[in-house]
Amino acid sequence: MKSYTVYMWVVVLLSMILGFLIGSNQQIVQNVVRKPVTGNQKLSQFMRYLDQYYVDQIDTDSLATEVIQDLIQKLDPHSFYISKDELSRMAENMQGNFKGIGVSFFMVNDTVNVVRVLPGGPSKSAGILAGDRILIANQDTLYGKQLQSQDIVNILRGEENTPLQLSLFRPSGQKNILVDLKRGAVPITSVSHYLINPEIGYIKINRFAETTRLEFSKAITDLKQKGMTQLILDLRNNPGGYLEAAEQIADIFLAEGKAIVMVQSNKGEQKVTYANKGGAFEKGQIYVLINGESASASEVVAGALQDNDRAWILGQRSFGKGLVQQQMPLGTKEAVRLTTARYYTPTGRSIQRSYDKGNEAYYDEIQERYQTGEMADANKIPQNDSPAFTTPKGRVVYGGGGIVPDIYIANEASVEEEWSNYLLRSNLINHFVFTELDQRREAFKGVDRETFINSPLADQDRWITALKAYIKTEGIPLQLEDETLAAITIQSYLGLQLFDEAARLEILHRQDAFTLKALEEIQKNLWTN
Repeated sequence: MKSYTVYMWVVVLLSMILGFLIGSNQQIVQNVVRKPVTGNQKLSQFMRYLDQYYVDQIDTDSLATEVIQDLIQKLDPHSFYISKDELSRMAENMQGNFKGIGVSFFMVNDTVNVVRVLPGGPSKSAGILAGDRILIANQDTLYGKQLQSQDIVNILRGEENTPLQLSLFRPSGQKNILVDLKRGAVPITSVSHYLINPEIGYIKINRFAETTRLEFSKAITDLKQKGMTQLILDLRNNPGGYLEAAEQIADIFLAEGKAIVMVQSNKGEQKVTYANKGGAFEKGQIYVLINGESASASEVVAGALQDNDRAWILGQRSFGKGLVQQQMPLGTKEAVRLTTARYYTPTGRSIQRSYDKGNEAYYDEIQERYQTGEMADANKIPQNDSPAFTTPKGRVVYGGGGIVPDIYIANEASVEEEWSNYLLRSNLINHFVFTELDQRREAFKGVDRETFINSPLADQDRWITALKAYIKTEGIPLQLEDETLAAITIQSYLGLQLFDEAARLEILHRQDAFTLKALEEIQKNLWTN
């Protein structure tokens, strides 16, 4: 009887063990025999498991963001995740305006100092001046609180037509001022222009935004009314933007029926964009300036004009981005910018550089052009496997590594010298100019714009001495070897703060190798016509 009881217990235990094993593996067996699931189904199923069954409470939203960021880094270099904060800033930049009061400022002595009052914004209408200190905004004290610039931006910006009361101090009259205004749309211009001489115009596009076509058309009209017949189009340091805006700009220069760009989707579908009739500048010489920071939409325009023999491309090899992105919302005020197509220039070439070695190496290649000697010698531009393409007039062009200019401008500066030049033209010098101008603003009151632009920097020695002291005090690693360039840079930022961006550019171009070379080439061709 005892042995029978033991036997029964063994049977019961075995049954329990078998039941547990079979039960715990049932889902596994079902998954194996079901039809294959897609990657999307796997990810959504995994996130559902975490949400419903994981032992600890976790923030699945943050986890999903991390997963997306990790996945997108494994794609091409131009696909990326956009956070909530970045999304609004990028939207403003590409829309061509933001909602605020319309000032640029520096934080000096823990106080908001107005550097410029932007045209077309509420501050201009309210009578705010450069040099004013903004002390209080809607009873919120802005000084003496160690606030960062972004904190100030967040306070001053807001929904359109929302009221804002500002308490200002104006050093010029040593008085406090109370200003009531409403926030409004402030233009972020993408186009600057001026007339170099009676026949040659200059236009710079700093990005391709929603408003670029309208801004550019106004610039062309203005220059043509002043007598422009030849144009220098500056696309240097332009990272791109909307493809449609690039197509619209190219259309202004090309005759009806000329191909602008061909876009091929991931499904192999191809769409070619052609120029319409009635472009505002279909005749007249064009020189397009590019460098290693000219990318994407800039390369679309340069490629379209080069392949149609409509313009001469002048400068250095462009970035080499032949991919098209589309911004896609994630439903939580976040988004991804995903590469969805490739584009080809009218002759059929792709100018996209290889990114097989990873994203870091891909972006480092721009700086490596100094080490390889390419910046100083066009013959050291690397050859690639791209076939040769021929333009209608017989120019041979290649793909696979950006737009190679027809006329190369060598840069023999070392990386260290180039860094010093970069610092000399950076916002650091803009800040220096503001601090100096702020002490003697009355001396520039009533200065005529044209006289200022066309005259050398007054009191140059004093400015250079002050700059050297500023560099030393701030610990800026800048070797001030070219005092002529330093004086021009100082005057250019004075032109910006006293007048506008076009004044800054006009002064800088006195010693700009690209612009000077373009003028030389235009004169050559005019002479031979």
